[in-house]
Amino acid sequence: MSATTLHRARPLGLVTATTSLGFLVVQLDVSIVNVALVRIGHALHGGMASLQWVVDAYTLAFAAFLLSAGALGDRLGARRVFVLGLGVFGIASLACALSSDLPLLVAARTLQGLGAALLMPCSLAVLNHACGDDAAARARALGLWTAAGGVALSAGPLVGGVLIDRFGWASIFYINLPVCLLGMALAWRCVEETPRHRHDGGLDLPGQCCAVAMLLGVTGAVIEAGTLGWHAPRIWLLFGFGVLAGLAFLRIESRSRAPMLPPALFRRCAFSAATAVGLVVNFALYGSIFALSLYFQRVRGYSPSATGLAFLPFMAAVTVANVAGSRLAARTGPRWPMAAGLLLGAIGFALLLSIDAQSGYASLMARLLLIPVGVGVAVPSMTATVLSSAPRARSALAAGVLNTVRQAAGAVGVAAFGALAATDMLGGMRAAFGLSAVLLVVAGGLAAWGVRRDDG
Repeated sequence: MSATTLHRARPLGLVTATTSLGFLVVQLDVSIVNVALVRIGHALHGGMASLQWVVDAYTLAFAAFLLSAGALGDRLGARRVFVLGLGVFGIASLACALSSDLPLLVAARTLQGLGAALLMPCSLAVLNHACGDDAAARARALGLWTAAGGVALSAGPLVGGVLIDRFGWASIFYINLPVCLLGMALAWRCVEETPRHRHDGGLDLPGQCCAVAMLLGVTGAVIEAGTLGWHAPRIWLLFGFGVLAGLAFLRIESRSRAPMLPPALFRRCAFSAATAVGLVVNFALYGSIFALSLYFQRVRGYSPSATGLAFLPFMAAVTVANVAGSRLAARTGPRWPMAAGLLLGAIGFALLLSIDAQSGYASLMARLLLIPVGVGVAVPSMTATVLSSAPRARSALAAGVLNTVRQAAGAVGVAAFGALAATDMLGGMRAAFGLSAVLLVVAGGLAAWGVRRDDG
């Protein structure tokens, strides 16, 4: 190893660790809340729809503000906005822990989502900047960054279950405070600021408002349908409102001088294909974790900590697969790891179609583990493809586009899986798993067709 490589390795390692902390805290709060839902429902007197809003208020705010946050990172510097995001996230976590009723908790979760939106695309922009033009280094660093998120997403149920059983549901939010403080300190000391992107026009406020309206309308319709049924007039009003807001958003973006969602990014086939993969992965994964957390507690009678332990093999599988997937992508390019991983995940979902109340844990986990292995292999390639398909000066915005699509899909996945399971949990879960299997097969085909070796 040369002296230059040795000199570079330490800073890149510190940058990777710092940005991974940001991704860790974001993903932790996606999944840690799931095992607390039953306790929160009992303590704050909420039904299924209210509990879905506790999950989706965070995810929707996260998705709605990601594009503006990515553009802000490009303008002001990604490190500065990353630190701001950690600060907002920490304050919101404290507000969640202190909430005395469900409306306050949902409002605090919304603020958490805003903090997550500020730090998420900027963590990727900082990491991308630190890697320079070294595609192999980028693939390895993204593998570690993705693994940190995978650990958090999968460990959330375990950590949350232990904390809830010992200290109550509010403790799952207090745990974020030291992580946010550590991340802020490391970012100021160890991370170099990114170049600022100069362009005309202000932030796209009309587009931002339409994006929020679109996500609230569509997701709200799916959540409320689980209680009111699809024939209720309110459902179709919400859905129509969301669709009209979405059409207005597309029109605004096509005419704006500084759009939140630049159409030029989607002219690159690899970018569009990888973004579609992100949409499918989060729809299936977030919805599955939500549904399985309720299945373990309501159908199997597990405690929160036992539910967390039930997800432990899932955590180990996704972590190992993330690291292995990044190394494979560095050698072969992103195309085939992405496609093969998605097909493996589809097989896992297909095998879950026979799940019932008497399914043994070992039998269930043998089928379930194919999902985190497959998705874990695919995600580093997906992320690397998106970043390499955009100009480096626009990497925060490109990361924002990818993660907006992913978080919006995750919110709809939770809403859809929850609506399907609201009246018939086992039948609804089987329908959701079947849909996920089909979507992952389609996404695998898109990856094989749309991504080439030199796109990663």
